[in-house]
Amino acid sequence: MGTIYDLAKITGFSITTVSKALNNYSDVSEKTKAKIVQAAADMGYLPNAHAQSLSTKRSWTIGVMFSEAHGVGMMHPFFNAIIESFRKATEQQGYDLIFASRNLRNRDMSYLEHFRHRAVDGIVVICSDQMDQHVQELIQSTIPIVVVDMDSTDCSVVFSDNLTGGALAVNHLHQLGHRLIAHIAGDTTTDAGSARIEGYKQAMGRLGLPIPDEYIVSGGFFSVEEGRQAMQELLALPEQPTAVFVAGDQMAIGAIDAIHEAGLRIPEDISIVGYDDIELAKFITPKLTTVRQDTDTIGQHAANLLIEQIVNKKRVMTTDIIPVELIVRQSTGPVKA
Repeated sequence: MGTIYDLAKITGFSITTVSKALNNYSDVSEKTKAKIVQAAADMGYLPNAHAQSLSTKRSWTIGVMFSEAHGVGMMHPFFNAIIESFRKATEQQGYDLIFASRNLRNRDMSYLEHFRHRAVDGIVVICSDQMDQHVQELIQSTIPIVVVDMDSTDCSVVFSDNLTGGALAVNHLHQLGHRLIAHIAGDTTTDAGSARIEGYKQAMGRLGLPIPDEYIVSGGFFSVEEGRQAMQELLALPEQPTAVFVAGDQMAIGAIDAIHEAGLRIPEDISIVGYDDIELAKFITPKLTTVRQDTDTIGQHAANLLIEQIVNKKRVMTTDIIPVELIVRQSTGPVKA
């Protein structure tokens, strides 16, 4: 690898001009910059990413924001799987990811200010809350953006077909003979939570099944403990359900624990259907019947949509709904006669 002096000699420009070109000073012409950057890359003086950034006027970085209103973020297996898929797809195109810290608010800096300071080419927002002002600020900015797991007409979005997912769960239980089907719901301030409730209600209505008010219990923001507490409420009812559709696998794991603690059997006494198909779902006892979200496809589609906007230098408003699939395992069975 040569020095800046070698680079000046090769290009025929002064050391000062070479230095300014490599640091993207505005008083050096684009033609001169291009010649110097190319020469620097050829001789190995600049890392490829730095040379590429100077020549394309891109930082080759993408900002990642997890909405922290509910304290979830990357700890949730579903969102962790999405960001891993997104990372692989964007890295193949030469991009690096920059994660926004939850401590930004303590430094009096917004996520948008942080991402502008880091000169990201685009932003992906995951685990988003429509009421989060930081999410809305990003959506209303001019930076290319894709939002995952939230519906919006103001930007490109990618999310699972949660309405159909709720129906798949109810239809499966109905086919097994269940008529007393309850629902442990996710937080209704999230699009996913509200859509799964609506899918449950619509399917129950089409099948002519009653929904007592007490058969819909909030499981909060999809945690194991909240699922356990919700299931305990259902078990305390005078007329217990014979089956429960749970809006998230982690809540379903908590529900299964509560059922076992009550001395009941799954699926002989109560059938359980979860949602997500996290890795743990196939290892618990009994193995969990669940609605699978295709995290690989969600991450890949989000990456493709964002990179398309970056390359074309134009924001687009696209709604990409990813199909879901029912995975039948051991936690569901025929209703007890």
